[in-house]
Amino acid sequence: MHKLVLILRGKEEAERLERGWSDEFVALAEKMPGLRRVMVGRAVGSPDGRSDVLLVHEFLFDDLPALLAGMTSPEGQAAGAALMRYAGDRAELLFAEHHEMAVGRAGQTVQAENPS
Repeated sequence: MHKLVLILRGKEEAERLERGWSDEFVALAEKMPGLRRVMVGRAVGSPDGRSDVLLVHEFLFDDLPALLAGMTSPEGQAAGAALMRYAGDRAELLFAEHHEMAVGRAGQTVQAENPS
């Protein structure tokens, strides 16, 4: 699987960014064709306490071609335009291979998980 990762920065603008994310972006982005799973994490801090990350939004697709097709679809283009309207350079996008595995008590991998 591959995922599109959105990192939204700007805790000092949290209210405005959260409103734009919720009102303008989410409904469009979650309609991208080929989307299999969505995960959202709200940042609560970092080991050194200096993170300006507000949230991490992940969109899982079967593979990189499916991800690219989703992004270039009308729904993906509309979501991208909405993201740039409210977040601009506060948003960072990246592609990542996605793997999950279960971990046993001693920290050993016990089996691969299929997240679909």
